[in-house]
Amino acid sequence: MIQYVKRKDLDVDNYNTCIENAIQSRIYAFSWYLDIVADHWDVLVLDDYKAVMPIPWRKKAGIKYAYPPFWLLELGVFSMDENEDYQSFLDVLFHKFKFIESRLNTDNIMPKSSSFLIAKQMQVLKIEDTYESIFENYRKDRKKDLRKAKKAGLIEKWNDKPDKLIQLFKDNVGKRTPFIVEKDYENLKKLIVICIHKKVGEVLSIYNKEKKLVASGFFLQHKECITILVSSTDFKNRNNGENTFLIDSAIQKYQDNYKLFNFGGSSMETIANYFLSFGAKTKEYQQIKYNKLPFYLKIFKR
Repeated sequence: MIQYVKRKDLDVDNYNTCIENAIQSRIYAFSWYLDIVADHWDVLVLDDYKAVMPIPWRKKAGIKYAYPPFWLLELGVFSMDENEDYQSFLDVLFHKFKFIESRLNTDNIMPKSSSFLIAKQMQVLKIEDTYESIFENYRKDRKKDLRKAKKAGLIEKWNDKPDKLIQLFKDNVGKRTPFIVEKDYENLKKLIVICIHKKVGEVLSIYNKEKKLVASGFFLQHKECITILVSSTDFKNRNNGENTFLIDSAIQKYQDNYKLFNFGGSSMETIANYFLSFGAKTKEYQQIKYNKLPFYLKIFKR
């Protein structure tokens, strides 16, 4: 039986054990991660934590709705059973919420014909081979970028300060995404700090010969996978392959101990093609977009 369990009533140890051992295990679903990035979150729990589905939520005009927090790439159902009935979780979810926007994970396979599901993409690179083999599969533009980077004398700096990455992001990517508010950046800072403390995340920065920060990224480590959670370049200084150098440096560092490199995902063709140019492959996941609000409130949440 699936029950709706409020965060305050959650058996945190059993919940985190389920996330850790689940077939779909993702770092974003641990209680400590959700406590940072989500305004509120509760959980659908099957029996004695045999499977769980965390649900971040907010309330607006007295209406409780499920939403996707920033800095969280995948959620969905987490279970140790390959044959888990995902639909039973959705049935309870739709009963509890009339408006839902939520990401599933790439291991949650739902019927594509469902009207409430939207197909999304992420790009993943296998890094089990030698770096030389991985490099051979880079497209010529990436190899050209790396030659430029070498000629320009770009310098990599691991364990740089999170504040520098966040400021670079705000000054560049952030200006194109004004819906990211200051509270979101505060959450990102908390998240990076705790991930570094738990030894599950690292900051890499790239500087030019003038010691100016030109690119930076934060890389999450979980089980066999490395994921770029957030990154940015200095838009005024990106003629020397700065972003390519950032990603290539990370691939070289992590290639010996991890099997997959997740680029963080994008369904935008230009960004996706850039990630694919490293030899990555496309993986699909699904986003739930469900709206059963009354007509006058549908306008409100459009």
